[in-house]
Amino acid sequence: MTVRSAPDRLLSVLAAFDHEHPALCLTDISRRAGLTLTTTHRLVAALTEWGALERDPDGVYHVGLRLWELAALAPRGLALRQIALPYLEDLYEATHENVQMAVRDGSEVVYIEWISGRSAVGVHIRVGARWPLHATGVGLALLAHAGTGLQEEYCAGPLASFTPYTITDPSRLRRVLAEVRRTGVAVSDRQVTEDALSVAADVRGPGGAVVAAVSVVVPQRAAQVPVLAPAVRLAARGISRALGWQPERTP
Repeated sequence: MTVRSAPDRLLSVLAAFDHEHPALCLTDISRRAGLTLTTTHRLVAALTEWGALERDPDGVYHVGLRLWELAALAPRGLALRQIALPYLEDLYEATHENVQMAVRDGSEVVYIEWISGRSAVGVHIRVGARWPLHATGVGLALLAHAGTGLQEEYCAGPLASFTPYTITDPSRLRRVLAEVRRTGVAVSDRQVTEDALSVAADVRGPGGAVVAAVSVVVPQRAAQVPVLAPAVRLAARGISRALGWQPERTP
């Protein structure tokens, strides 16, 4: 039997919380973390004293503001959102549809900003949400510009399906990624829900590496990709320039 280290046990307590489980009692934390109730009580007390967790009057625990303070220091988090926000707002004003920004974390995309209109198509997205790379526009844009080794490893793994239109064939995914690199935009058509289509473009940092992706999500039945693509590319390019990226000049 493997003995878990103290840091591993501490992190398992924090990992017990997610978007589906934002509030947990001590027993639930113990069960989800795979720890004894005694150990859980000790770790939760330490985390609460430090501010990583907060306890409400009913004895239910939530993630504390101290973690938000630390997360705000992440260069791909709040700082990137602040730089990008004016361009995301411009994209929203041009489309009045859902506008999103995301970064890659391993084999998943993590959404760091989302602007939604009252009449925009419903999406299963919130800030901090994660989705597999192949199923979303931003994910395809990020995967297309990842290293060849990571792309091959991803294509060789299981490709989760959410609708009949989700890409689950590795050969097709490779062709889609090549098309993204060729056109500069990624299109995810009904891959997550059957009523939505997203158009995304990559965002580059000072050295030219892709650091994020921007997308607009519209109702599939009325989607006009040729109209949306230039607006999304313009927003992505504006953010890239604000981050310090300088496009190569053609002689």
